[in-house]
Parts: sequence; structure tokens; C-alpha cells
Amino acid sequence: MATVVELSPTSEQCEFVLGLPVNKKTPPRKGHRGQALGKVEEDIISLLCSLLFLLRVHYRFSAFEDPKFTIPSLCSMRYSIAFIAHICNFTLIAQNSIISITMVAMVNNTDQPSHLNSSTEWFPDGLNGDQHEASKHLSIKGAGYGGQFALWQKWAPPNERSRLCSIAMSGMILGIFAVLLVGGIISEALGWPFVFYIFGSIGVVCCLLWLILVYDDPVSHPWISSPEKEYILSSLDQQFNSEEQPLPIKAMLKSLPLWSMCLCSMTHQWLVNTLIIYTPTYISSVFKVNIRDNGLLSSLPFFVAWVIGILGGLLADFLLSKNFRLITVRKIITILGNTPPAALVVALPYVQSSYIATTTFLTLSCGLSPLCQSGVYINALDIAPRYASLLMGTSRGLAHSSAVMVPIVAGFFLNQDSEFGWRNFFFVLFAINLFGLIIYLVFAKADIQEWARERKLTRL
Repeated sequence: MATVVELSPTSEQCEFVLGLPVNKKTPPRKGHRGQALGKVEEDIISLLCSLLFLLRVHYRFSAFEDPKFTIPSLCSMRYSIAFIAHICNFTLIAQNSIISITMVAMVNNTDQPSHLNSSTEWFPDGLNGDQHEASKHLSIKGAGYGGQFALWQKWAPPNERSRLCSIAMSGMILGIFAVLLVGGIISEALGWPFVFYIFGSIGVVCCLLWLILVYDDPVSHPWISSPEKEYILSSLDQQFNSEEQPLPIKAMLKSLPLWSMCLCSMTHQWLVNTLIIYTPTYISSVFKVNIRDNGLLSSLPFFVAWVIGILGGLLADFLLSKNFRLITVRKIITILGNTPPAALVVALPYVQSSYIATTTFLTLSCGLSPLCQSGVYINALDIAPRYASLLMGTSRGLAHSSAVMVPIVAGFFLNQDSEFGWRNFFFVLFAINLFGLIIYLVFAKADIQEWARERKLTRL
């Protein structure tokens, strides 16, 4: 008859001392009828205890001690700050954009009837010429851009830096999308003042969230969990020190990685400004159809850009998790955000016989360009995390100088010949974009530069 084994507290037990199984001798186990167990049964039980121990160790190290399980991600404080920054960037660009949308309506609202959802139709007539008025508003975008990088140099772990920054910066694209989509509807239904009231109220809410939930660093935050705080501080321990040091201006001016980052940002922004300002004008001149009369069609490229911008950050961090070098990831993402969009713009004159193909090319070009958010635009956090806020604000300011130069160059070509003017203008755009990209690919770095490292000052 088979013997049934009962594992009771009086049985031989396996204890773990410093992670190793130790047998503790107890009175012999007995079977179902009080019979003493033989050596075979005891060996089987010891083997089972050993297997349970191995399973326990494997589960502990693969689950409980894996940062993905012990450190919160989407519900963490750092992702909450990224979401708040996303909404703040949304408000910043939305409030900037509604000025252009409502400018003419504020002056001529009694003379010109508004059209449903024709938000961008209210641009001044001069915008179809040299577009200088739009460039004035585009140049304001960099005002609140650099300051938020003072947060990410202390809040973003290196292996999550791309996705956190892309989540935050994609709010700018979402702001343009929202204004183009609903700006005309709000003005038609409620009047142009309510465009300011609604987006201004969103800005007030964002300001309150920022003041309450955002702190300079994880150490000073009162509601961050201890595991998350330790995770962030340990990941940034070798990159950032709170001790202030003099600004190495001379070394910065001689840094080729820094100059390549600034130049590539400016040439890419040339592409972005062209897409924002001139694509509606190009559609209108070629197809005699004003896509500004359709808010959904006008905003569709920016919705695609918003989605791809966030996915680009996930792609960059995924490549890093596959042991790609950081500089390789930055260059790959920057290539994807520069070359395909510029090539699609250059191809526009060759597909102008098809309205659908032209609209598709414009949508893809606008949609792919935000990939640079996870490439060149956050490269300052790699080469100089200590000065990332200053460098990103400076590079963004230089980049938006293209908002002034783009209308000048466009006016020069378009005033000569309408058909060949667009083609030549797009070829110049591609050449400028390619030039900045090549410089970045040659000189860009992703390791902390010597002038950005902590220096020990000796006082005599």
C-alpha cells in the first residue's frame, strides 16, 4: 500500500541562512499510520525543498528585485511631472497660436463673417506673401522651453530620458493640433474672446498643478516614494552634483558637439517652420483649395506628429535597452526626424497632380519630424547635464531664428516664379537640412564633455 507523506511543522524543515538551504534535524517523519519514513522518502523531500528554494531565488531576482517591478513607472512621480509638463507645453503653444488665429477677428469681426471651423482662415492677408507676421509668433515658442530641462537633469534616469522628454515636449504639438481643430468652432459658436477664456483657464489649472506637484529634485519632493527616489538618485549619481561651479563659457564656445547640436536644431527647425507656415499656402496655390476651411484636415498632420513624437521616445529607450550605444540612438532618431520629412517635402512638386498624394506627403513629413525630440533636441542632457537648461534654451533660441529667415528666403523664390519657385525653395530646404544633419553626424557626442564634469576647486 502506498505511503502518504504528511508535511507537518514537526517534519524535517529547510531553512535558509544567507540564501543557502540548511537542514534542521527534527524527529523522523511518519507516514499515514505512524510508520517512520525511509531514507528514500527523506531524500525526495530534501530534493523538493531544494527545488522550492531555487524557484524562490529565481522569482525573487527576476521579479521582486527587478526595478520594473519594484520601481513604479506610469503611476510614478516622474511620469506625473512629465504629464504636467506636457499640459503646460500644450497651454504655452496654444496661447501663442490663438493670437494669430483671432488677430483679424478682433479687428474685423463686424465686417467679415466668420466661417465654421475656419480657424486659420483668419490669418492676415500678408501671410500668403512673406509670412512675416507668423514668424513673429513662432519665434516666441522657445521662451518656456529651456527652463523645463532644469527638471529633467535631476528627474530623468538615463534609460528613461528619451520617453520622459518626448512626453513633455509633445504637448507643444498637441497645442497646435487643438487650436487648429477647435479654434474656429469656439469663435463661431461663442465668439473670439472665449478662445482666450478657455485656453487661459487651462493655463491657470496647469499653473496650479505645477506649483503644487513639481519640485526641483526628488530629494525635496514630499510625496515621492522611497524606492523611486532611490532609483532616480542612484541612476544620476555619476552624472550630476549639486555643487555650483563657474560657467565654462570658453570651453563651450570651443565645443564641436555643442555647436553641431545647435546647428542641427536650427536646420531642423527650418523644416518645421516651413511646414507650419507654408504648407497651407502651397496647397492653396497648387490646387486652388484652401485646406484652412477644414479644421480637421489642417490639424491632422499635427495629430500624427503628436503620436509619433511620443512613440519616438519609446523607440529610443527601446534601442538603449538592446545595448545600442547612446550616441548611435541619438543619431538614428535624428536621421529619421530629418531626412524622410525633408525628402517628402522635396517630392511635393513631382506629385502635384494628385491632391491625395500631396496631402499624404505633407502629413507624413509633419508627422515624422518630431522624432528629433528624442534625438538632437535632448542631446544637451547627454553631453552636459549640469548645464542642460542653459544649453537647451540657447539652442532653441538659435533654432527659432529660422522663423525669421524662412520667410525671407521663401519670398525671394516665390516672387520670381510661382511654379519653379516652390521647387527651388524646397530644394534649398533639403540642402540646409542635410547640411545640419551631416555636421551633427560627424561631430555629435553623447558622453559628458570634460568641461561639463565636476571639477574640484583648490583654495590656497
